[in-house]
Amino acid sequence: MVKRDFSQFGRTVLEIEKAAIEGLYQSLGASFDHACQILFDCPGKVIVTGMGKSGHIGGKIAATLASTGTPAFFVHPGEASHGDLGMITDQDVVLAISNSGETQEITTLLPVLKRMGVPLIAMTGKPESTLSRHSDVHLSVAVEKEACPLNLAPTASTTATLAMGDALAVALLHARGFTADDFALSHPGGSLGKRLLLRIEDVMHAGEAVPTVSEQTLLRDALLEMTRKGLGMTAVVDDKGVLRGLFTDGDLRRVLDAGHDVRTVPINKVMTKGGVTVSPQMLAAEALHLMEERKINGLFVVDGNHRPIGALNTQDLMRAGVL
Repeated sequence: MVKRDFSQFGRTVLEIEKAAIEGLYQSLGASFDHACQILFDCPGKVIVTGMGKSGHIGGKIAATLASTGTPAFFVHPGEASHGDLGMITDQDVVLAISNSGETQEITTLLPVLKRMGVPLIAMTGKPESTLSRHSDVHLSVAVEKEACPLNLAPTASTTATLAMGDALAVALLHARGFTADDFALSHPGGSLGKRLLLRIEDVMHAGEAVPTVSEQTLLRDALLEMTRKGLGMTAVVDDKGVLRGLFTDGDLRRVLDAGHDVRTVPINKVMTKGGVTVSPQMLAAEALHLMEERKINGLFVVDGNHRPIGALNTQDLMRAGVL
């Protein structure tokens, strides 16, 4: 069996693609600034289009733009000439990708786009191509050679195009002052969305589900309330409903070690006074950090008058996907 050095083949590919990106770095300048300004000023959406491998890269570029504050979507150029051009308005900008700059499905669209007055940004490897010459701005993604040893399969050129798309998206992100909170709004189902969007009021137990007893309640009865509510703790309030303390499973172990009679001792004699509380508007991720820092498993949520209005524990945060 012939032993092949696959790792060396891989390193050769990475070296070629690294050189392709370094070439982009050196060529970035006025055209890139112009393209960014057109995209930044666009009152509509960015329409990305491309055929074949360029289309796959275009789809990713559109997704990256959309998730970083620049509304964008991908339109297949073959479908565009059969009705999907209706998706494009004169408020939009078209970003067309073609390594050769001569892709027929794209060049066919040029007269219509010109008639509509839609700004066109071309991303090609051929500055003298048809697409380049008819664009408002041309971004060169030319590479010295493909990583494919036959110099045929799009490899280095698609890497360069993808990198150029990322450069556009992130430059626009900075220009828009796009924040992590903004990013979370377009990723509500992801872990970042959970950390930045989910608040305590979204996950806490409220109303009758909040374990609560008065200061005069016997410990025995407080334990029954804890069992009914299933959170491993109870709030202790005065006659005005203001939180005075709390009692947890951990407190129970200490009470039993001290020899107290659970049938006769009032809860206010053995409760933890005060206790850690949070507001309903606090981020769930902040609550998790607080619980980890204080080494506690639950929190009570209080209103502006320090009355308990909610409760949560680590299991609630786990179910919500924060933990």
